[in-house]
Amino acid sequence: MSGDMRITVTRALSKDQQARRERLLDAARELAHEGGYPAVTMHDVADRAGVARATVYRYFATKDHLLTEVAATWAHRVTADIDALAVGDTPVDRLVSLLDRIVHVAFEELTLTSAIIQAVTSDDPSVDDARTVLFLFVRDRLSAAIGDPVPERDEVEIVLGHVLLAALVSLTALRRPVEEVATMARTSGRLVLSGALAAQAPA
Repeated sequence: MSGDMRITVTRALSKDQQARRERLLDAARELAHEGGYPAVTMHDVADRAGVARATVYRYFATKDHLLTEVAATWAHRVTADIDALAVGDTPVDRLVSLLDRIVHVAFEELTLTSAIIQAVTSDDPSVDDARTVLFLFVRDRLSAAIGDPVPERDEVEIVLGHVLLAALVSLTALRRPVEEVATMARTSGRLVLSGALAAQAPA
């Protein structure tokens, strides 16, 4: 392999190593929340976490890799209580309420959201695996919100994932008003899922 790309540790982590990794994630999240994408440097993350600067690269190959892992922890936190977030009597109602909640939480933490979206959409190859895991998790949360069987479910989940990503990009990179973005997400989610459910209705 050419260049000086650093490779992160992939073996199972000990309890101490896991705790150190969590401190690094917390430090990166705090810096991103305070100053956005430019505020997160590997040196500053190490200093904030209280570890040697070289230690950061044992766990994360690049800044974008680190922030994509922060995005994963953010997604877990935001969707932790899926039953409380995905409310409604129908799959469409539950999906729409989840999408609406994610958009509004993202807006409340706009500086952090902007930083993690910039990292997640990076062309940095070190982001690929973490991004795939993140997208699969988001699909799982969307699926949990829908609940009921849906025709072509995989395709529906993929489309809904892109709807959510487009909403977050509109909110952060394009700086569109939050209610405009929330309306777009709700409307798109409703149309996609309603169309899929209509396809299974008897003629």
